[in-house]
Amino acid sequence: MTESTPGNILVINGPNLNLLGTREPEIYGKETLSDIEEKCKAHAARLDLSVIFRQSNSEGEIVDWIHEARNNAQAIIINAGAYTHTSVALMDALLAVELPVVEVHLSNIFKREEFRHHSYISPASVGVICGFGSRGYLMALDALTETIKK
Repeated sequence: MTESTPGNILVINGPNLNLLGTREPEIYGKETLSDIEEKCKAHAARLDLSVIFRQSNSEGEIVDWIHEARNNAQAIIINAGAYTHTSVALMDALLAVELPVVEVHLSNIFKREEFRHHSYISPASVGVICGFGSRGYLMALDALTETIKK
């Protein structure tokens, strides 16, 4: 599939996720973001989907990618990292594109600091998956399969 064909899922990773594998492995695991991307692409292929996998530490760049998804994706999986708890801009962008969104977190945000318990992404999401490590991305792909194939 090319980037503009149906079946594309945009997978967005926010700030500091480029450091996976070395950043606080006791919380986030030892897999790198590249490892997770490979797993997502293989799993998506089994579901007859494809993924556009991206990471940025810049909120504005992530907003731009969300806007682009209106024309080149059928759904979005987002691990917004710390922007989950601070970004009205990301929430507004996700609501504006009117695509199904699944919010993913590697750790269980509800077992962590209280400020992590609030998400600005959740109101724009059909569901939230947290605490399952990289498996959460695959669970999100599974969850979106029925939604986008209808």
